Amino acid sequence: MSRSARLLDLIQALRRHRRPVTASDLAAELGVSIRTIYRDIATLSAQGVPVEGEAGLGYVLRPGFLLPPLMFGDDEIEALVLGLRWVAQRGDGPLGLAAQNAAAKIMAVLPGDLKALAEDSGLVPVSLQPGVVEPRDLTEIRRAIRTERKLRIAYTDGQGRPSDRTIWPFALAFFERIRMVVAWCEARQAFRHFRTDRIVEVEVMADRYPRRRHALLADWRIETDNAG
Repeated sequence: MSRSARLLDLIQALRRHRRPVTASDLAAELGVSIRTIYRDIATLSAQGVPVEGEAGLGYVLRPGFLLPPLMFGDDEIEALVLGLRWVAQRGDGPLGLAAQNAAAKIMAVLPGDLKALAEDSGLVPVSLQPGVVEPRDLTEIRRAIRTERKLRIAYTDGQGRPSDRTIWPFALAFFERIRMVVAWCEARQAFRHFRTDRIVEVEVMADRYPRRRHALLADWRIETDNAG
């Protein structure tokens, strides 16, 4: 492993630990000697990486440190390209455009060799279910999820029966041809899944729902796992 790659791995290891981690633990995690950890910590500090701590007590990476894109490895570049291509093809209009813009920004700051790798990547998302993805703009739904706002929707189920619902949206699932809002339904007092192509009208309400999104997501996962 090159020294630059080892330093990058050390930064990533420090990022994974929110509390101070000892040099011996870092050495075991990265498969190097404790002396190497001490030397690499000194190198990172000299280069301006905000590592705090000292030998015997542990080290922590101060919050707010960002790795420049040029530090991405080959596999990470390919993962980014594949993911952005998928979103560009299958996201709603604004989300697809955001993926294209993000790709352009990444390309603009990559060094030549990594830029060539990204541009020539042979990883291409392919749909196994040919068909037209429903074109609904999901901007308001995504905004409600981000801001933890209630949604009022007019919905038609699989049998064509209409209903008005107030829901707490906390996730949006992207399948090959459909999109699904995962939410707590006030009318049913239970988790429900709503296909976006069956949502006739949608309104983001001023009210925030009373629980945090991550808590709803955790409970939904538990319920889903138990049902399986």
